[in-house]
Amino acid sequence: MAKQNFSVARIENRTRATVGKFERHIERKNDSYENMNVDLSRTPMNVSFKSCGELTYNEHLDQMIAAGMISLKGLKPDATVFDEMIMDVNTDYFEQNGGYEYACRFYEEAFRFAEKLYGRDNIVSAVLHADELNIAMTEKYGRPIYHYHLHIMALPVVDKEVRWTKRCKDPELVGKVKEIIHQVSHSKKWKSEKALDENGNPILNSKGKQVYHASYSILQDKFYEHMQEAGFNGFSRGERGSTAENLASLGYKIQQDEKRLADIQQKIAAETVRYNDNHKAFMTFNEIDNSGKKSFTGKYIVPTDDYEKLTTLAKRSYSAESEAQRLREENRNLSRQIWSLQSEISKLRTALRELTEKCRPYLEALKIAPQKVKEFIDGILERFKKQERSILYEPIPAQKTQSQEREKRFRNYKDER
Repeated sequence: MAKQNFSVARIENRTRATVGKFERHIERKNDSYENMNVDLSRTPMNVSFKSCGELTYNEHLDQMIAAGMISLKGLKPDATVFDEMIMDVNTDYFEQNGGYEYACRFYEEAFRFAEKLYGRDNIVSAVLHADELNIAMTEKYGRPIYHYHLHIMALPVVDKEVRWTKRCKDPELVGKVKEIIHQVSHSKKWKSEKALDENGNPILNSKGKQVYHASYSILQDKFYEHMQEAGFNGFSRGERGSTAENLASLGYKIQQDEKRLADIQQKIAAETVRYNDNHKAFMTFNEIDNSGKKSFTGKYIVPTDDYEKLTTLAKRSYSAESEAQRLREENRNLSRQIWSLQSEISKLRTALRELTEKCRPYLEALKIAPQKVKEFIDGILERFKKQERSILYEPIPAQKTQSQEREKRFRNYKDER
C-alpha cells in the first residue's frame, strides 16, 4: 500500500531576542549547521520569494516601526513579535510529481496563501529550502533526494481601533474611533474561532458553553483548501503538529547511528591495550554519581579503582566522539560526491538526448534506404579524404630570412633612385 501524503502548516513563535538564530538558518548565513543533512553545495537552488535584502529581520522591523507601518505598543520585551510559518508536504509527493521544478511551483502558490493570511508588507522573508538531504528517501530511491519545505517569517499584525477617552474635551467624541493602528499581536492574530454547525448555529459542549476551533487547526484547513483550489492535489490535510515523514527520517537516522555506535564500541573494546584496561571498566550512572565523596575542603576524593575506571571511560568517550565526528564528515563528503555524480550523469543524459535528436533524420533514412545512405556517406567521406590529402601534402613555401628581406628592400630602394 502506497504511503499517503499529508500537508503540514505550523507556526513557531519568535521574539526579537531569539529570531536571529532562526534567521541564520533560514537565510543560510552560517558556515556550518547542526543539521548534518544541509548540503551547502545545493544552497544556490533555494528560492527566495520575499527578502528584506541586506537588513536583518530586526532591522527591517525597526524600519517598519519608524515608517509608522506597524506598532509594538503595549508589548512586553519577551513578547512574540515574529511568526515563523513552516509549510511542508512529504518529500515523496514532490518526487512523484516532478521533483524540484514542481516544488518551486507548489511553494510559490503556498507563498500566495501566506500573503493572503498576513499581507505582503507584513512578510519579512519567505525562503524555499531545497538543500536539506532526506536520508530515508535517498536510501529508498538510491540517489540524493532533498526535503523541500517553505520557511516564512511574518509579523502577526491586526487592526486595532484606538478610541477617544473621557479625557477628550469634546464629549461627543468619547468612545468613538480616533484612529486605527496596525498592532503586532500574536494572540489576537491567532485567536480561536467559534465552532458552527452546518446551519451556522453555535456548537455547545455538554455544559452549554461555546466550542471553539483551535487556531492552528483552522490554519491547516485554510492551507489545504487553498492548495486544492489552486490545482495541487494528491495529498491530504495533515494533523496539527504531525510530521510523519520527519519521524520516519529520524527513525532511520537513529537506526544508522546505533549501527555506527555499535561499530565504534567494538573498536573501543579492541583497544584495551592502548588504555591499559586490565580490569573491567564498567560503571552504571548511579555508580558514577556515587564514586566520590566530598571532603571538608570541598574537594572530591575518589578511590583508586573508581579513578582508573573513570579515566578509562573518559578516554573511551573521547575516542568515540572523535570517531563519530570523523564519520559525520565522511558522510558529508560522500553525499557531496553522490550529488556531483548524479549531476554529471544528468548532464550526459541531456547531451545524449540532444545528439539522438540531431541524428534522428539520418537514422530514419537508414531504415528506409540503407544502401543509398551508405553510398551517400561513402561519397562524402571519399571527397573529404582527397581534400585532406591535398591539404596535407601541399608544399609549404620556405620562410624568407630577415637578411633576404633586408636585401630585397635595399635593391628596391636603389632601383627607385
